[in-house]
Formats: sequence, structure tokens, C-alpha cells
Amino acid sequence: MGLGSKLVDAFSSDIGIDLGTCNTLIYVRGKGIVISEPSVVAVERGTKKVVAVGQEAKRMLGKSPGDIIAIRPLRDGVIADLETTEKMIRYFISKVLPRRWFVKPRMVIGVPSCITEVERRAVEESAYKAGAREVKVIEESLAAAIGARIPIFEPAGHMVCDIGGGTTEISVISLGGMVVTKAIRLGGDEFDEAIIKHVRAVHNLIVGDQTAENLKITIGNASPDKKIEKMEIKGTDAITGLPRRLEIDSVEVREALQEPINAVVDEIKRTLGETPPELAADIVERGIVMTGGGSLLKGLPKLIAKETGVPVILAENPLLCVANGAGMYFEHTRDMAKNKKTIYNSLNV
Repeated sequence: MGLGSKLVDAFSSDIGIDLGTCNTLIYVRGKGIVISEPSVVAVERGTKKVVAVGQEAKRMLGKSPGDIIAIRPLRDGVIADLETTEKMIRYFISKVLPRRWFVKPRMVIGVPSCITEVERRAVEESAYKAGAREVKVIEESLAAAIGARIPIFEPAGHMVCDIGGGTTEISVISLGGMVVTKAIRLGGDEFDEAIIKHVRAVHNLIVGDQTAENLKITIGNASPDKKIEKMEIKGTDAITGLPRRLEIDSVEVREALQEPINAVVDEIKRTLGETPPELAADIVERGIVMTGGGSLLKGLPKLIAKETGVPVILAENPLLCVANGAGMYFEHTRDMAKNKKTIYNSLNV
């Protein structure tokens, strides 16, 4: 690296982005997480002019008048609306770096490993158009492992399970690379959808995404609990079309969530089954590290540990791991390069 490049890097901001289906988190080197807002954009129907972004736009979902549409530009962890995603990233970046940039920032973006090359290029293109000098797209589970402070460059196996809003990614990492990786387009959104379907099928009550999400967060659980919790929800009666209240308990919510939870557990088992024996032995000793908002579902780590026979550790601040890891990526790779150089020099003394 020349002196010019080093100077540019010194004055540049490294930005890590967890471009999630539900939430976008942004990490800035030296500041930590500076943005954590819903991945929602409200635009005027005809002009596509942005009216609101993030938390303010989320409040408009399903409640906006005819001339304003509140949309989520990402679906299943990938960009569904390129133009709106670009506007959203640009808006968040302008909030992070409001002054005139001396040097354009470097951006690292965590994406699911199951996305296609076309989808990956769409992510890069959005970041460049939003003002990036350099863009690096990395797998979410690798970013999550770095953010969870897992020593991924050791010659040992580490398993990370990242459950986001639209995808779940399970990876076995050793020597800084992914040995086995599996990803399914299922996450917190499907948990909410399962609750919506159950409430309609069993109680003839139509509820919205935000009601289902609130129910999941408040009394949702993945494994039986001694205490049965209850919560009142409001929705529209599917037969009369009139507003109605309903009290629902945590046992019923667990039943509603059974199908998507089983899909996640099955994927973890498949990944373990494809892991080389030496690395599998390391995982049994070190455990599975869980990250992402979906891992916060009450009782989920306990259920996975019971089903797999492997210890499960919930990362500290699981929601922030991907953004933190993406933001620390350049430092991490620089340190790795230094370590390799030291080892090489010691071998050639």
C-alpha cells in the first residue's frame, strides 16, 4: 500500500452496514453503532419522492393515505427495489456523515450467502451510488462471527447461527474461512407470518405484521415454560369485518411458531452433519454461537441445545453482531495480514 492510499484510509470513515430485511444497522469506525432503524421507506405514489425513512416510515406501514406508499425495499435478505434501497442507504449515510466528506467512506456490507451474483452486484451498486469509495460485500455469518469476537483465524471449528429478519445462515468457520455454510430464506418475518396465519385459522381474526411482531417479542417462546403468559391483541374479525379483541397465551404462540422453528433446527442439524469430524469435535466443545434478532426468541437457544446435544451460546448484543463485524472487517483483515507476515518472517529467519 502506497503513502497516498494510507493517507486516504487515515482520513476515510470505515462504515459497516447490516442491510437487513427488517432493520438497517450502521457501524462507523471509532463511533460504534450510530444507526439502528427499520428498513422502511415512505414515498409519494406518483413521483417516488421520499417522504420518510426508518422509524417514521415504519409507523406509516398499512396506515398511509392513498398518495403515500410505505415500502420495505428488501425481501428475504436481498434487494427487491434497487432505487428505493439506494435512497434509504443514502439517507442513513447522510445522517451518519452530515458534513461534506473529505474522503468518501469505505463500506462493508453483510449479506446472506444464499444470494445470487446479480443480487450481490445490486447491493454493491446501491452502496457506490450512495457515495462509497470502496465496497466489500461479505457473508453475514462471517461478519457476525467477527462482531461476536470469535477467534475465527484459529485452526479450530466455530459454528455461528445468524437468524435475521428474512434469512437464517449457519456456518462453520475455521482459519478465517467458511468450511460449511447453509442459508435458508426464513427468519423473523416468517415467525411473524406463522403467528398471523395461526390467529386467522384458529380464531378468525386478521392481525397486522406489527401486532404479530409485538406478540412474538412479548410472549413468544420456543420451548415450554412453567409460567404461561397472556396478552390481549386487536384485529379485524374475518367473518363480520368488525374490530375485535382477543386474549392469547404463550402456549398457543409456541404452537404457531413450531413450523419455522423446526425448519431452523433441521438446518442446524444438516450443517452439523456435513461438518468434518475434527471441526465437529471443536464445536461440541466450544458450542454454537447464536446471533441476529431471531435468536432473541425466548427459549430458542435452549431448544437448539436440546435437539442437537451441542451447547448453545447467545452472543452479547446479538442484534448488533453483523453491523459490528462488518465495521471491523478492514481492521480484522489488516491484523490477519500482519500475523501472516510475522509467521512467515519467523519461519524464514
